[in-house]
Amino acid sequence: MEKVIILGTGCAGLTAAIYSARANLSPLVFEGHEPGGQLSTTTMVENFPGFKEGIMGPELIMNMKAQAERFGARFQYADCTGLKKADHHVSVQIEGKWMDTRTLIIASGASAKWLGIERERELTGHGLTSCATCDGAFYRNVPVCVVGGGDSACEEATFLTRFASKVYLIHRRDSLRASKIMADRTLANPKIEPIWNSTIAEYLTDAEGEMRAVKLRDLKTNADRETDVKCVFVAIGHTPNTAPFKGVLSMDENGYLLQQGGTTATNVPGVFAAGDVADHRYRQAITASGQGCAAALDAERHLSEQGAE
Repeated sequence: MEKVIILGTGCAGLTAAIYSARANLSPLVFEGHEPGGQLSTTTMVENFPGFKEGIMGPELIMNMKAQAERFGARFQYADCTGLKKADHHVSVQIEGKWMDTRTLIIASGASAKWLGIERERELTGHGLTSCATCDGAFYRNVPVCVVGGGDSACEEATFLTRFASKVYLIHRRDSLRASKIMADRTLANPKIEPIWNSTIAEYLTDAEGEMRAVKLRDLKTNADRETDVKCVFVAIGHTPNTAPFKGVLSMDENGYLLQQGGTTATNVPGVFAAGDVADHRYRQAITASGQGCAAALDAERHLSEQGAE
């Protein structure tokens, strides 16, 4: 019987591991299919407090993991594929084997939806991203584009006008899916140019492997054209990594875990959710870390109440 099992090793999971380990709870942390979470595919991170010159995403993740290991956290590379409740604990299925734990912290994150174009993985962090708040400031006075037509795409495009010289908003349809007030505000911005009925057919790079342009395909005429951009911001949504918990934990209509009463607790006692797996509003490294801290404290309090510390 474990005291604390943590699923995920992004900022939420690793912060939870640091706090749980420092409380002498010896957490067992499963790395999942995307070790390090979204930061592991990010280049420079300039908005995480404490690093005045910025820090590379993978380096930040490795530092946090080493910090957790220093206090006694244990790590295994494995996926969780199921969850079931018992009277005073829960059981998680790890690669076909059931393991019992008094508390479970789910920090499995959310995966950005991409376009499925060739070379996407290698270009992530080199002119391709899914977070304007994270990366917009790197693209001052250059043209960029946003892909999508919902509220998130409009928010990203509007935010990027603070930095970019031009923001192309690329959408498959001839009108935005965003709310009317958001769509009107976006289209009224002189720095935003919508490109309707179009999709990206190919990413074009310079000699250094950085984004220099996109090949756009008109979905009505099938004609291609090249548009110069230094970064592509994909804003077509995220998928929370919650499939193993369906039917057990309460979720919203998009599959994000629901937290109870202003805490990280889920509807199942002893199970807590932290970071992007429950947060579809902020989705920042620092907010994920904050929730990881909160989840560890909530788990520790639960163990104390159950007399299981």
